[in-house]
Amino acid sequence: MIEPDSPDFVTSFARGLTVIRSFGFDTPRQTLTEVAERTGMTRAASRRFLLTLCALGYARTDGKYYELSPQVLEIGYSYLSSLSITETIQPFLAGITETLKESSSAAVLDGGDVTYVARSAARHRVMTVSLAVGARLPAHATSMGQVLLAHLEPQKLQHFFRTTRLERFTDNTLTTPADLTERLARVRAQGWSLCDGELEIGLRSVAVPIHDRNGAVSIAMNVSTQATRVSVEALRRDYLPVLQDAAAQLERALTL
Repeated sequence: MIEPDSPDFVTSFARGLTVIRSFGFDTPRQTLTEVAERTGMTRAASRRFLLTLCALGYARTDGKYYELSPQVLEIGYSYLSSLSITETIQPFLAGITETLKESSSAAVLDGGDVTYVARSAARHRVMTVSLAVGARLPAHATSMGQVLLAHLEPQKLQHFFRTTRLERFTDNTLTTPADLTERLARVRAQGWSLCDGELEIGLRSVAVPIHDRNGAVSIAMNVSTQATRVSVEALRRDYLPVLQDAAAQLERALTL
């Protein structure tokens, strides 16, 4: 173990980690001034570190506020570790899989995609591609993505539409802002999203939001299955209540 005054101690790297650590559950979004105050750095130094993180994709800004990006997962899962997300969510996903015998996942929104932050896989494969923590899928064509988009602030949703191409994956994919906006309004009102073959024919999934203690939504959780095994009606009638119950228990755990 070396000391901070050691010639082997990289001060600039340590200060960069201090900036990352200044973001947390109670400070998910900060201004430059707030970061400077929280880290004890000058505004000029804080600005350089924040802009560097943004340039590398580990943070993002709307010009005033800064927030971490899920890409921070790539450097030691700092994003997850700071919030204890994986350890907290995993048992609930495992419980869903045990009850329904289907894969269950949790994801966050990152630009036009959702990034998987936890997953409990069933023995049978649901999708043609293999999914794991860190996997990315297009938000507009997935149940978790639609849940997260439905809870975005209006200006952030408009930014999504301006910067994201709504690619068509199947005949069921929503590819116009008008159609997707209509769907998102319904998702927000009812509290869940059900996708039937919008990303891949034969794939069905239902997702619900996870609210933090302030009521904000940055994580969604879903269960996915194959159309040959589970009808849309059964997914809504039998699977959704199990998912909603797990989400309610998880929300209580996250606020302890």
